[in-house]
Amino acid sequence: MTGLLSYRHPLVPRLIDLLTEVRPMRLVAVTGPRQTGKTTMVLQAREELERSGLRCWYVAVDDPTPGNPPFDIAPPDAVPLPGRAPGPEWLVSTWNRARAAANRSPRGLVLALDEIQRIRNWSGIVKGLWDGDRRTGCLLRVVILGSAPWAMLTGIHESLAGRFDSFPVMHWSLEEMQRAFGVTLDEYIFFGGYPGAAIHIRDLPWWRGHVRYTIMDPVIERDILSLTRVDKPSLMRALMDLAPDYSGQIVSYRKLQGQLDDAGNTTTLARYLDLLADAGLIAGLQKYSAKPYLSKRSTPKLNVLNTAVMTAGYPYPFERVRDDGAFWGRLCESAVGAHLHNTLPPDRIVQLRYWRDGAREVDFVLASGRQVLAIEVKSGRRRRPIAGLQAFEGRFPGAKRLVVGTGGVPFNEFLSEPADFWLEEAHRAR
Repeated sequence: MTGLLSYRHPLVPRLIDLLTEVRPMRLVAVTGPRQTGKTTMVLQAREELERSGLRCWYVAVDDPTPGNPPFDIAPPDAVPLPGRAPGPEWLVSTWNRARAAANRSPRGLVLALDEIQRIRNWSGIVKGLWDGDRRTGCLLRVVILGSAPWAMLTGIHESLAGRFDSFPVMHWSLEEMQRAFGVTLDEYIFFGGYPGAAIHIRDLPWWRGHVRYTIMDPVIERDILSLTRVDKPSLMRALMDLAPDYSGQIVSYRKLQGQLDDAGNTTTLARYLDLLADAGLIAGLQKYSAKPYLSKRSTPKLNVLNTAVMTAGYPYPFERVRDDGAFWGRLCESAVGAHLHNTLPPDRIVQLRYWRDGAREVDFVLASGRQVLAIEVKSGRRRRPIAGLQAFEGRFPGAKRLVVGTGGVPFNEFLSEPADFWLEEAHRAR
């Protein structure tokens, strides 16, 4: 087992390239779900940049106190009281000190601000400071880290378009978890791709508590509720508690309403599901249709975006999960769905859907223009009929099919390649 701190994240070289290439400088926005190694990756990049002679400051906004390197960037009157987030004046003071240090250095300076969303109105302040640096030619490069998607971090009223490079960090893949922690395929399917939680997988109660109280709860309280308007916070929390139990299932909004107190209307539930998907927890997939407007009105299929969200509440030990055939089947299907969602191209030219017509169903559909791939997940020991795939091909001529698991592509092989690889491979092979 290598471990998180000693494992070099494969995105580190790309981040270094962004911070050193000769071109008009832009903000680098490192965003993504909590506990996916964003900070560790930036710190690894900092070490390599420092060795090359480029000065780097890393500042944790949620701990802006003396002793948090660099020691000298925050004057005593700018340090907030314990338990309070720093204010805009702290950000301006920190930035000005970084400017001064950058001007004293021949190669400038890199300033990394972690958990930037903790500062109120941060995006407008950063916009003004950054534009000022561009006018003066200051060689200050800035990395912004946040545990939320960029749109949620900046809000709907502030635009930093043209000023930043998006650098998303997703849940860890099977290959990354195997290299860093030596997990098996079954362990990855059960414990998911949270590197920060992986060190606890031999102590299941501790692992469950870590996922629940270090990842899931802060996503709701510190990311979603503090960054966007949620009229019914109790409904958001209740939906987060309930939705993982339905991962891998097509569930109508009315059924969800029946399981929740004070459920509100279906539009509210749909919006809250979108927020949970943006935060990297659980998505509501739409039904595939040749007519896009029909997809938007469809009943969602729920799918966790990291299987740890689903298994944190599983009442039995990991060793028994294989004996629970129905749950293991949903878990395998959810792992495939999470992998597909997390590896979709960022330009959104590939869509992830499901399909159902009466009793006939296809687990997942990848679509990009005329390229369509229907995917069925099989986790049992025996091969079973694939009537859903056959019906789908009959309905959509030209579509390709793929079975993952029993009788098809092995899980470890499928989870080693991104979504667009399988879409292109299917249409190239036939």
